Amino acid sequence: ASGAGVAAPLCSASPLLQSIILPMYNGARWLPACLQAVLDQDFQGTMELCVFDDASKDDSLDIVSCWAARLEQQGIPTLVSGHKSTEPRGVGYAKNQAVAQSRGRYLCFQDVDDVMMPERVRLQCEAAVRNPSSIIGCQIRREPEGSTERYTRWINSLSPEQLLTQVGSTSPHFRLLVQHRTVSLCLFLLHSGVPEDLLFFYQSLRQGGGVCRVDRCLLVYSYHEQAASQSVVEETIWKHRVMFLQERVLSQWDAFTIWNAGKQGRRLYRSLSPTNQKKVRAFCDVDHKKIRKGFYTYEESEVGPWLCHALTGTACSLGLQADKPSLSALYS
Repeated sequence: ASGAGVAAPLCSASPLLQSIILPMYNGARWLPACLQAVLDQDFQGTMELCVFDDASKDDSLDIVSCWAARLEQQGIPTLVSGHKSTEPRGVGYAKNQAVAQSRGRYLCFQDVDDVMMPERVRLQCEAAVRNPSSIIGCQIRREPEGSTERYTRWINSLSPEQLLTQVGSTSPHFRLLVQHRTVSLCLFLLHSGVPEDLLFFYQSLRQGGGVCRVDRCLLVYSYHEQAASQSVVEETIWKHRVMFLQERVLSQWDAFTIWNAGKQGRRLYRSLSPTNQKKVRAFCDVDHKKIRKGFYTYEESEVGPWLCHALTGTACSLGLQADKPSLSALYS
């Protein structure tokens, strides 16, 4: 995720402390609530709003123009740019362009269809000062209320360690604040249909960055069919998750077992490189039918068999465990 679509070099850090990065495409429906939330921030430091319009066909630009005067009266300069091409160039492109015009030391990424709580910028900025090399997230609430309730409860309760091991599942909903220099190293990919937040996370981790969460609900995340995240095919996310897993975890292991002999476990095995497939010692499951079969044959291969062992605890939906006790990780 490097060097993608920045029209101008990133501005050097200035006394301005905080930039809110707002990419938008056909956001007229959500903009009033989004911009009111920016206006309501209780952050006492210097702050600006950087908007990039990705060829909207609705009244998004007019709405932002109307709000710009109100924001500037409250001491929030508003920088607006965009393009008028026939087609949008993607969320990653729009984020990079908004970042390119920003001046703040810290960047707070905001989606046009989400609403910030008044204390979001302040609390995440405080956390960024304490954790200078980390991406800073927060707990969220879904709108409409009750949508994906179990998933929301799960991501809000992850431990600090799990934030790293479960990054593939949390990053699409991990609205973040980062230092400006972090984005200069790990820019967003251009094209639509790409999980740009996930790939940004991965690149940040490769650069030695960490992940930290403010344990307060600071954002209302809108769940709807028009969301940019809905354009990302699940298979694409899976591919990138498995690639990163092999790079960061499996490359360090001599052997491991897959905790799930069902569809997900077999899918994981099929997605692995031949080298990592050879490291799989067994599938583990609680299903007695699978255990009685005693092996798994992959597409006429002669490699195997793998024994299916009963687990003594609650089964994971999809997991890995190294044969060495000191190395273990979940991937669900």
